[in-house]
Amino acid sequence: MWHYILAILPALLSGVQVTLVLFLTTLLLALPLGILVSLGLTSRFRPLRASLKAYVWLMRGTPLLLQLIFVFYGLPIINIVFQRSDAAVVAFALNYAAYFAEIFRGGLQAVPQGQIESAQVLQLSYSQTIRKIVIPQVLKNVIPAIGNEVINLVKDSSLVYVIGIGDLLRAGNVATARDVTLIPLVLVAAIYLLLTGICTLGLRQLEKHYRAWH
Repeated sequence: MWHYILAILPALLSGVQVTLVLFLTTLLLALPLGILVSLGLTSRFRPLRASLKAYVWLMRGTPLLLQLIFVFYGLPIINIVFQRSDAAVVAFALNYAAYFAEIFRGGLQAVPQGQIESAQVLQLSYSQTIRKIVIPQVLKNVIPAIGNEVINLVKDSSLVYVIGIGDLLRAGNVATARDVTLIPLVLVAAIYLLLTGICTLGLRQLEKHYRAWH
């Protein structure tokens, strides 16, 4: 069995690399986009707020798998064509940005209005107030909820098999179908558990850091 595991491990590790690239790229795009959307959701400009509410409703109200299929197979109908990896990043970033936006919106509303008014008295600009007063407090409040979405993102990355991307799950499925054994899928499950465990430990350390900051 160990010889077989060593034989299929390179293919699985190649799939892990694809999964990690999608995971990290999605976070790098979705987190800042989610912050921007959350600021728009709390804006006094009604057309902007209404547009962003519609975006969040659409992204949260339809399955990520459907959005992925739409971006890769549907958009070419109107001459918007993405490579497989780009389509995955676009779909995942837009979807997770909507979830992050709602989380950040709740965090923003939890910041006492008096602190924002105090920043205005100190003549801090809007950007300085957001960067130095609001965001540090919001991050402390939303880390547990963000952590849940990060864990979900690790698992949701397996959905890219539907557009033919060779991620971890696809590598395991190929080996299982070829060799007629469940060992590859057991290894895939173990790797996913390892990835989610690492994320969980990292998020706990981040929570401790912000509790100490508080």
